[in-house]
Amino acid sequence: MSDFKTWNQKSHAEQWMIFPGNIGTHVSIDEVAITNGELYTVITNKAAHGKRGALVAMVEGTKVSDIAPILAKIPLEKRKTVTEVTLDMAENMEAIVRYTFPRATLVTDRFHVQQLVSDAVQEIRIGLRREAIKEENEKIQQARKEKKRYRPAVYENGDTKKQLLARSRYLLFKPKSKWIAQQAERSNLLFKEYPELEKAYALSMMFRHCYESSNSIPEAKERLIHWYQKVEDKQIDSFITAAESIRLHETTILNYFINRSTNASAESFNAKLKSFRTVVRGIRDKKFHLFRVATLYGTST
Repeated sequence: MSDFKTWNQKSHAEQWMIFPGNIGTHVSIDEVAITNGELYTVITNKAAHGKRGALVAMVEGTKVSDIAPILAKIPLEKRKTVTEVTLDMAENMEAIVRYTFPRATLVTDRFHVQQLVSDAVQEIRIGLRREAIKEENEKIQQARKEKKRYRPAVYENGDTKKQLLARSRYLLFKPKSKWIAQQAERSNLLFKEYPELEKAYALSMMFRHCYESSNSIPEAKERLIHWYQKVEDKQIDSFITAAESIRLHETTILNYFINRSTNASAESFNAKLKSFRTVVRGIRDKKFHLFRVATLYGTST
């Protein structure tokens, strides 16, 4: 009844599925785990908005040598119609796109880049929290030796040092204008206790400002140069590493300011695939599951 037995991609579906008719001028590429951690490279057409006809290709694995030959099965004339591809910062994805879509402009996803910078802040916070836990453990042990009860110091908002660092995680992702009253109070205590964390937060927000306030590649480039200089001045290891990664991908990062395109559509599509897996309560027959995916997203009518 489902046409599964006569499906024209049944013989190779577990290795690859392609739908050349779904290709568009603007596509996204990403990876997704289907089952048991098995990764697939997925290419989607942005114009379909995650609905029917969104799926262009789904290929097992993430290696360039595995993916590129399969995508080459799509006629070259169709691949040449792709003018823009959004992707994350993975080198293999970039190599796949350059090989497959020779006329496409590569755009590194804004949110992956911002996450890289946010992670630099969180790395500092986690390190400080680890030190706070170690310090508290030592004080507890000392109190026990002296047969006393240990009572940690508490800040004005009721947090201990360990709690202050743990509960500050989310406020460090946000600009000050989006903090609620509790977060503003906690940030004052946090930055007073850990000025190095305040410097890291300021660098993170400065980078965010590059995206939010730039309207062209030259403008964004100028702001990036200024940010690099600030990172160099502050000499924070986690930011030096992040800045180096951004330098290496600078061209494709700046391409964002052409159309302000992101990889959000690919992330949304991947979330749909994962949700679909949950709805069917796991995958027993992978080939039939892929048939369902192809029916839902590979057909345009």
